Amino acid sequence: MTADGTDETAPLLKEIEEEQAALRRVATLVAAGTEPAAVFASVIEEVVALFDADIVAINRLDPDGEVVLVASQGLVDPLQEFNRFTLGPSFAAVLPDWQAGRAVRFDAAAMSSPELPEERRAQRILSKVTAAILVEGRIWGLMGVGSRRAPLPPGTEQRLVRFTELIAIAVACALAHAELRGFADEQAALRRVATLVARAAPPQEVLAAVTQETGQLLGASLALITRYRPGHSQTLVSTWRSTPLPEDAGKPLRGRNMHTMVFEIGQAAPIYDYAASSGQLAEDAWTAGIRALVTVPISIQGRLWGAMSVASTEGPLPPDAGERLAGFTELAATAIANAEARMKLRQFADDHAALRRVAMLVTRGAPLEAAFAAVTEEVGRVLAVDAASLQQYTSDGSSVFVGAWASSDPLRVPVGFRGTLGGEDVTSLMLRTGQPHRIDDYEAATGPVAELACQLGVRSSVGVPVTVGGRLWGVLSAVSRSGPLPPGTETRLARFTELTATAVSSAEARAALAVSRARIVAAADATRRRIEGQLNEAAQERLVSLATHLRAAQAAAPGGSELGQRLERMITETSGVLEQLREIARGLHPAVLADGGGLRPALAALAVRSAIPVRLDVRVAGPLPESAELTAYYAVSEALTNIAKHAYASEAQVDVAAQDGVLRVEVRDDGCGGADFSHGSGLAGLRDRVEAVGGQISLRSKPEAGTTVEITLPLHDPGVPINLER
Repeated sequence: MTADGTDETAPLLKEIEEEQAALRRVATLVAAGTEPAAVFASVIEEVVALFDADIVAINRLDPDGEVVLVASQGLVDPLQEFNRFTLGPSFAAVLPDWQAGRAVRFDAAAMSSPELPEERRAQRILSKVTAAILVEGRIWGLMGVGSRRAPLPPGTEQRLVRFTELIAIAVACALAHAELRGFADEQAALRRVATLVARAAPPQEVLAAVTQETGQLLGASLALITRYRPGHSQTLVSTWRSTPLPEDAGKPLRGRNMHTMVFEIGQAAPIYDYAASSGQLAEDAWTAGIRALVTVPISIQGRLWGAMSVASTEGPLPPDAGERLAGFTELAATAIANAEARMKLRQFADDHAALRRVAMLVTRGAPLEAAFAAVTEEVGRVLAVDAASLQQYTSDGSSVFVGAWASSDPLRVPVGFRGTLGGEDVTSLMLRTGQPHRIDDYEAATGPVAELACQLGVRSSVGVPVTVGGRLWGVLSAVSRSGPLPPGTETRLARFTELTATAVSSAEARAALAVSRARIVAAADATRRRIEGQLNEAAQERLVSLATHLRAAQAAAPGGSELGQRLERMITETSGVLEQLREIARGLHPAVLADGGGLRPALAALAVRSAIPVRLDVRVAGPLPESAELTAYYAVSEALTNIAKHAYASEAQVDVAAQDGVLRVEVRDDGCGGADFSHGSGLAGLRDRVEAVGGQISLRSKPEAGTTVEITLPLHDPGVPINLER
């Protein structure tokens, strides 16, 4: 008590009561789960009233040491709300005191330190006390009270700590609620994406959902998914933006930035300030206003497929952004893997359907030109490339296009075009190594072929060797104008090169067989010609001489004698043998052909000797190859013989015409029909002879409808194999 009876403790008790009442009011708000902003406002109002302070401020302290103002009273311009700055060395030195729960007092000298921003020094604070807001043992923020008039009274530190404890509870509750809401929101977002994955939605739809969900969930300005490509580059495949930002169609992965780091190490990149980054990606990000970014890899079956990123133009991203992104990248990877599996299955089916179509051509022995055209067209369509070509290496070290397909005119290369090899292009590299090759960027290629490719707008190419009989025969190539061809293109091309090699081998075998058969036929014809010559020159001459001697002997014999009669019979027998020998000689080789008379008189002689009437129509101008004339002659001879023996026909018609490089022969009758290649050796032998010289024969012979034999013979020398080099 004082001398006048006044209680000295009354003001202190009243101050304590007011402080307790203020703390209870704030505690009631905290217990009711009031939003932090309302709690901050209430605390500031209570502290201003209790502490008689000029300035009260609540700041958030970010992990990087940046101080961000979140609520205040008493501050004057030019300080703006949400002003931020980084703690200087002298202020950072008191972090251990704040961490220990102790308030720190700053005098006028400290508050005018150059370490503080100008707007903070402009407040003219003479005294300030600051205490930490500790949430789960770490400094969440700072609360300070300041005076412009005089030093703050003793005890301010302890009183301020009691309010920061209430703020910490409010912040912790708000963070817990936010974390719970964030977890619920994250689970809901994951369920929505998982539903899309489960119902096998298209990958683009899933990736679009992933970028949107993560961008909104993490409060980002930008979310994107990129795919890594061969050649150390990337392509943007999906993006979501909360604000307009420049497009990025794909940049090279160079320098020190998050996408390059993820590509190189295959792990999530840490969050850091893009101001310290380098490379084109970093420059573009900084220009676009991006200040914080986190990138997480997307891996599929152990291989790095791409990356997912979220970026902010306003401030740091949540510390757990990388962990939360991982759940979405797993779903994205699942969707991509499923889509790739379905795509591979479709590719497998498409490839095998295309291979079956080509195999049917090869099995039927289609001309190589048709097989080559089919191979390149099938490759172009099933691989969805811009062009495909089949080139054969030539003996002079160049290549010739034997098959080509293109989706547009600028890339069309005519069959027969010859390319000069040399340099660093797919065709030249394969000629040197015999191994598959790929070029993902023709700008770096060299040589004549590379120059032509660049002129045509070719960006990339993949080539696989065609090997026939153990030798490098050529190359099957696929071309793209839009970017690198996907991995696995070499394997898909190799399936077609196997069929191509089979087609070439079969064609070469057929050509060799045709040459061999033609040689056999030519040898047989030469043998018959030699025998016919020997019969004419030797046997017939001796028989003629014998007949002459017999006639001389008959003339010397007494008339009407038995000797004369016997000599007459011998002369008659000798003449018959001579005539029979002449018929045999004519059958072995037609004399009119041997004497260069041509096909027309030879066939006319056959018609005259035929046992049935023959109408003959021969439209042939000039001499023909010997193989064609002989085959046509023997075909008509065999056909007329069969008609006479088996057809019971009243007449036969023979039409012969030479045009368009072929000789067409048709023999028809009005007989009983029913002829068949399998009945008897005559027609079968005729077919063998026609096919031996590269010709074709067909037979139409319905019962009671007559018979027609049609023959087509090439007018080139069948002994010369076809050369694929043009």
